[in-house]
Amino acid sequence: MAKQMRAATYTEFGGPEKVSITTVDIPAVGEGEVLVRIKAAGVNPVDYAVREGYLKENLPSSFPVIPGWDMAGEVVERGFSARRFDVGAEVYAYARRPVVQHGTFAEYVVIPESYLALRPQNISWEAAAGIPLVGLTAYQSLFDAGKLQQGQTVLILGASGGVGSLGIQLAKAKGATVIGVASQKNQQYMRELGADYTVDYKSAHVGEAVQQLVPEGVDLIFDCASGETLQQSLQALKPSGKLVSILNHGTDLDPAIDFTYVFVEPNSRQLGHLRELAEAGKLRVPVSQTYTLDETVEAMKQIQTSHTTGKIVIVP
Repeated sequence: MAKQMRAATYTEFGGPEKVSITTVDIPAVGEGEVLVRIKAAGVNPVDYAVREGYLKENLPSSFPVIPGWDMAGEVVERGFSARRFDVGAEVYAYARRPVVQHGTFAEYVVIPESYLALRPQNISWEAAAGIPLVGLTAYQSLFDAGKLQQGQTVLILGASGGVGSLGIQLAKAKGATVIGVASQKNQQYMRELGADYTVDYKSAHVGEAVQQLVPEGVDLIFDCASGETLQQSLQALKPSGKLVSILNHGTDLDPAIDFTYVFVEPNSRQLGHLRELAEAGKLRVPVSQTYTLDETVEAMKQIQTSHTTGKIVIVP
């Protein structure tokens, strides 16, 4: 008989009220997979977008769904050929699979060992669980798609959010100059994370404000906000510059712009680099609030307000 665990689940698309805490079977551990006891699971805006069905055309779901893609935890069982990590190893991962079904808002998750990396040891379980999705999104946007180099200038739109705040720190660790865009109340927060300059999108035309700071223009725009902020910023992009967005698919952009849309993929090698940066003190993840598994609905309501500073985390 299968062992069981408590998990947040939903059986159809819809609002947070569709989520309930139930007891489900722990999936069997297959070849190359490990069973991880979850110590903390980060909550992200994409979790409610998936639950509402907004992404169903690109991300198929198999009901019942356990939401959640971020986690930090401890290896408790290893399948055949899964020998990179010992039982008891403290790991973290971005746990998105090709089909949305077995997520991280649960006591355990079965996951391919190839997704895992050792977690940063100098930060809390909660902070570690907040890194994978936003950290990998920023990493793949800045470095894989954006090819950001030391000495270049990057403009980050929505820089006080989860992805943007990691973007500031990763760009600074690379040796780039960072201009962060967010509302007035987050200007100091962006500077504390390392932004060289900040712009309040509510009180200034973003493109004009950035051109005053760097008349020659920026090498890279990293868009975590889109909308009018993105449209205003384009005039500050160098003719040879690059635009990378995690929201805009490029349909309303000038086709002459060097543009890439990024949807993050699991990458354990990059998680290893993020761990090194965190342990070197170059990456921090402020955790603003923790919730129990029983409070998953409240956590998902909070992330849906779009007014979360820092990470919110579920602790099963």
